[in-house]
Amino acid sequence: MTSIDDLLKKSGLPPSKRKLDPVRDPTEIYKYAKTSHNGNSSSKSSSSTRKHQYQPPTTTDDNDDDIEAGPAPPPEDDDPNDDGGSDYGPSAPPDDDELDNNNEDEEGRFFGGGITTQEKEILDFMDTNPSLPDANAAPETINLSWLKKTALAFEKLINRNAELRARFESDPTKFIDSEADLDAAIRALSILTEHPDLYPSLAQLGTLASLVSLLAHENTDIAITTLEIIGELTDEETLASPTQWSTLVTALLEADLLSLLVSNFSRLDESQDADRTGVYLALGIIENLCSSPTTAATLASDSPQLLQFLLARASKPETPVTQNKQYAAEILAIISQTGAANRGQLAALDAVDTLLQLVAAYRKRDPDKGGDEEEYMSNLFEALTCLSDDPAGKDKFVAAEGVELCLIMLKEGKLSKPAALRLLDHAAAGRGATGVCEKIVEAGGLKTLFTLFMKSRDAQTTEHLVGVFASMLRLLPGDSAERVRLLAKFVEKDYEKTARLVTLRREYGARVAAVDAQIAAEKKQQSGEDVDDEEERADEWFSRRLDAGLFCLQTADVILAWLVAEDDGARRKIVELLADRDESVVVIRATIEEQMEGVDGESEEGKETREMLRTLAQFLQ
Repeated sequence: MTSIDDLLKKSGLPPSKRKLDPVRDPTEIYKYAKTSHNGNSSSKSSSSTRKHQYQPPTTTDDNDDDIEAGPAPPPEDDDPNDDGGSDYGPSAPPDDDELDNNNEDEEGRFFGGGITTQEKEILDFMDTNPSLPDANAAPETINLSWLKKTALAFEKLINRNAELRARFESDPTKFIDSEADLDAAIRALSILTEHPDLYPSLAQLGTLASLVSLLAHENTDIAITTLEIIGELTDEETLASPTQWSTLVTALLEADLLSLLVSNFSRLDESQDADRTGVYLALGIIENLCSSPTTAATLASDSPQLLQFLLARASKPETPVTQNKQYAAEILAIISQTGAANRGQLAALDAVDTLLQLVAAYRKRDPDKGGDEEEYMSNLFEALTCLSDDPAGKDKFVAAEGVELCLIMLKEGKLSKPAALRLLDHAAAGRGATGVCEKIVEAGGLKTLFTLFMKSRDAQTTEHLVGVFASMLRLLPGDSAERVRLLAKFVEKDYEKTARLVTLRREYGARVAAVDAQIAAEKKQQSGEDVDDEEERADEWFSRRLDAGLFCLQTADVILAWLVAEDDGARRKIVELLADRDESVVVIRATIEEQMEGVDGESEEGKETREMLRTLAQFLQ
């Protein structure tokens, strides 16, 4: 007779003792705990056990055909009206797996219970995990009381993790759960972005300081999560008022946010996807801080190491240009725009020379259009343009041969040509730009600039060219060889450049006059209305005049006024050309006087500009 042990073996039933799951690597456990629904890594193994239950073999043994295993079949029902259903009776109900297998159709529906196997597993899991949130429970109110409880729990998690790390430094399995809990608690703070009214309380409770301290956590995953949340809290698109945002940022900066950001730049390895994301998030925080001019103006002085990192990151050789390299260049451009102190710090770090070396790669080669590299090049030029607006930056620009590079790009460049011309225009303008203007002449730039001036029909190109000419006429010394060479260009070939200038002022003058007529009509219709309304529209009207070419008209007339004052032959030619349209130098004088009224007379440079314009107007009688 067959023994009981043989029967059990043939039935396919699993042994009564479950084998111990092999110990997994602690890092794997932590990574799963971070991404699981509630931080409980056991849910996956439970589901896996149910899903991969042992299945009995389908083969049968010919020697045991007379042996029946499993529950007895249900009694037959001779009722002719039976619809094919089965009555299992109270003593022999089918097990759950048999019901699942019998009642599930090929689409996964259940005729008996009305749920699928997956839904049943989810319900079983929720029944065995009472800590899961109840979907029917009332939502928790986010107020000061909630914040205090959350802040206290957050501090406890930080302390608990630090304690376990110190006690079990060599055994990560002992503190990995506390790390997962801490990670979840950090992420939970993102809800505060919807309640910016709690930002001041968050700062007072010291929670922001504790959050910033986690940027120095030994586990870079915790630091990266912290970067993500700080980025969300400081995002300018949150509903925070300027005061609330400022309170938040002040607390973060007081907690040494900038130095901790810099330290993370040095320890994150961008060859790893997670660390590369961390660098991007940190750069995003810096961009958020720069959204406030007051905060941005202090970045360079508070953390010069930050500027050093940005320059180094933007200079890192990469093919193709990565998003982080482009982002570093963009932040350099933003910082350069937000205060003379930042520009001074960058100039002291030889940023002008570094940036010129980077843009030199685009003398003959164009970046791919629409990609990160095109934006990267644009940001480099933007940073250089801002730096060259300061006297210290202009000196660095000349010393680093920036003038020569721009002239080469004007001759050989394609996509870089407009950016190079704009850079040269800014470098040649303003106080301290005499050296730039002299270098343009010394480097043979007059031929390049005037050739472009005669050929170009692009409004923006023309605007920058006349800007350079006006700056040179204003800044080059009266008895210098450079000034004589410049004036000779307007005289040569029967004053063709002067004639071109008169044609330009006529074109732009007609456009501005048309807009002025429209504005006059609008003012007439608006007469008698609220005076405040008219003042508000004044900026709009001025903007429309600028769009029509007011700046280019005024600059062209300044150049013509200089030519009238400097050369008798040029004066006669200009009078002759204006007479073709029944005009005289009086129209130029009117533009000069209007420009003089708009100059700010409070600053030293404004006073000098007014005096120059007043002197030029006297020659236009």
